[in-house]
Amino acid sequence: MAKVAVFIHGMWGTPDVWRNWRPFLEARGWQTIAAFQTRNPIHRSHEYLTKCALEMTDGLLIHPLVGETKSDDIPADTRMECYKVLIDNYYNKDRTMLTVMPLAMRYAGPREAILHSLIRKNYGITHFIVGRDHAGVGNYYGTYDAQKIFDQFKPEEIGVTILKFEHTAWCKTCAAVVSSKTCPHGPEHKIAPSGTKVRELLKAGQRPPNEFSRPEIADILIRWAQNAK
Repeated sequence: MAKVAVFIHGMWGTPDVWRNWRPFLEARGWQTIAAFQTRNPIHRSHEYLTKCALEMTDGLLIHPLVGETKSDDIPADTRMECYKVLIDNYYNKDRTMLTVMPLAMRYAGPREAILHSLIRKNYGITHFIVGRDHAGVGNYYGTYDAQKIFDQFKPEEIGVTILKFEHTAWCKTCAAVVSSKTCPHGPEHKIAPSGTKVRELLKAGQRPPNEFSRPEIADILIRWAQNAK
């Protein structure tokens, strides 16, 4: 039986998934739960998506994938440290749970988004977040192909409500995380450094802008990047 790490009210454990997961949910009394799939540390835009989802539901499951990923992805143990620190400092722990998804990334874009949603349904999730380029690689898939594929199915065929989010970034003028739906300003107003630029900053021991990443997360990633040189 696969083991998972579970974060509840500041405690960690390694219970069997199917033996203890459902009782955890039942004890919470949540009727609706949103799940967030990720293979990266959570930056400010991700934080925004998850908190928007939590406003619509009773609880939030941060559900990172910890199986095999690309060689240049940040390792799972480093990411788990980031998630824990983020929840400790910036989330309502009475409404947030963290457990891992022991599955390898397949980078299958839209079809993998379907797979991920069905797996979360088996976890008892009612809502599933799908952002831009879910399970994508490079520019192989269209930015929102993983959202559009759900339009081919009736709601009862998937069995979970899909929460579709557009690309978001920090707007210097609005002083908030925004999308094209909520912000009238152009890209010159946005703080959205590329992944390459972020890695360069981390390796140099420099934090990315606070508007992009929480400082506690940046410090963890700086240690990882410098040790990985």
